[in-house]
Amino acid sequence: MGGAERDRVGTGPMGPEEMIAEARKAFFVMFGFLALVWLAQLANFADHYALSRDYGVVSGDIGTLPNILTAPFLHWNWAHIESNSGPLFVFGFLAAYRGVVRFLGLSLLIVVTSGVTVWFLERGNVDTVGASGLIFGYFGYVVVRGLFDRHLIDTLIGVVMAASFAYLLTVAVPGTPGVSWLGHLGGLIGGLVGAWLFRDRRPRPAKDTHAGGGTAPTTRAALQPRPDNPRADLHKELGDLGLL
Repeated sequence: MGGAERDRVGTGPMGPEEMIAEARKAFFVMFGFLALVWLAQLANFADHYALSRDYGVVSGDIGTLPNILTAPFLHWNWAHIESNSGPLFVFGFLAAYRGVVRFLGLSLLIVVTSGVTVWFLERGNVDTVGASGLIFGYFGYVVVRGLFDRHLIDTLIGVVMAASFAYLLTVAVPGTPGVSWLGHLGGLIGGLVGAWLFRDRRPRPAKDTHAGGGTAPTTRAALQPRPDNPRADLHKELGDLGLL
């Protein structure tokens, strides 16, 4: 893995049906994105990687600055794309399953922070392409999102991802040969910033008027479905897990 050298946006917690629908959309979005990346690789390979040479990011070259939007779709060889595909799908899905619109905004932010970091700071005459900036951005986002959103399950997912994939950070530090550590670092920063920018903005509790004219905040229990609702048990279980 590694960058190679050469509707609903934080408006509050979702209900279970909406979350399941968003998770389904997240799966297909990531499947489609990977398919697009692999189609680009086939065309790139057939043209002897001319696309990577023409649409990569070269530090200080103003003509390649717009290529920060195309470089994540391109790779230098089959090993490069194969090492990126698994982490890209896993971290991308985990970043997207709570809201695809928010995920698209996050992805744009990460692409920009990763690409601009490479464009400004990479050594000259190095052509950088690859999806690893996105991978590091999604990784950073998934690790800290639960803390900002105050979701128990997301926090646990973040802890597991951090413990399981902490070794990724070794290729986001200076001196890593053969990869764009600057692209990794820029993507990671974008993901961490995105976790704060796209956090849930929980609305202020609505107030119920009592008979005597007083008001009291509406509790989560008051928002639960009626007991005869067929999804009442699902709502309760997801609420107990911190998913609502």
